[in-house]
Amino acid sequence: MTSELDEKLIAAKEKWAREKRHQSGPQGDSAAVEAAAKLAARPAPGEGPTKNRLPPGQHKTDGWPVLDLGMKPFVPLKDWSFTVTGLVETPVTWSWEDFQAQPQVEIKADIHCVTSWSMFNGVWGGVSAKHFLSVVKPKPEAKFLLFRSYDSYTTNVPLARFDDDDVMLAHRWNGQPIDRDHGGPMRPIIPKLYFWKSAKWVRSVAFLAEDQPGYWEVRGYHNDADPWKEERYSGD
Repeated sequence: MTSELDEKLIAAKEKWAREKRHQSGPQGDSAAVEAAAKLAARPAPGEGPTKNRLPPGQHKTDGWPVLDLGMKPFVPLKDWSFTVTGLVETPVTWSWEDFQAQPQVEIKADIHCVTSWSMFNGVWGGVSAKHFLSVVKPKPEAKFLLFRSYDSYTTNVPLARFDDDDVMLAHRWNGQPIDRDHGGPMRPIIPKLYFWKSAKWVRSVAFLAEDQPGYWEVRGYHNDADPWKEERYSGD
């Protein structure tokens, strides 16, 4: 059941979308977007001046802010599972032990939140998207992923954006387990999209032929969520 606090937070974020809060200028400030687009070769994480690593309207933070709807599901690792359904050759349900048994990698990546903060040089540990896709084998007609979390949150991601070298199913950050506040025990990390696409507390993902907008996408947030195009809200 959605609490009164949850409803107030949801209403506040819907209001931000209507007002285009955190946008760098009217309708996304086309000049800022154009300038960002000219950064044809954006610096890799840990490289280049700060100004060249900040998408339009963003500011650098030295910590990792906690943002949620007031609901923080607790799932003991012994009860945790991750289920893959839909248009795949090999549907799976991983226990925590199954997930940990997959090849583990680390990536360094910046992340960008729609509320305007960016965090640089996070070291994320987990299972790469490339390996995950090699296990489940999406069918040719699969074009989209729909993630679902333990709190029933959903978000959609094009398969083409998920299938990238810097994307992973992460359970560690800077050498420590991702804690409950930040979406642990596991969440996808998709650095090239605003961070609401990297859903917290993930429990399943469905591979789909047609796009299916998720929780915030039907509440005024942009379907594509590219920070460098400043795609924060619908109509930007």
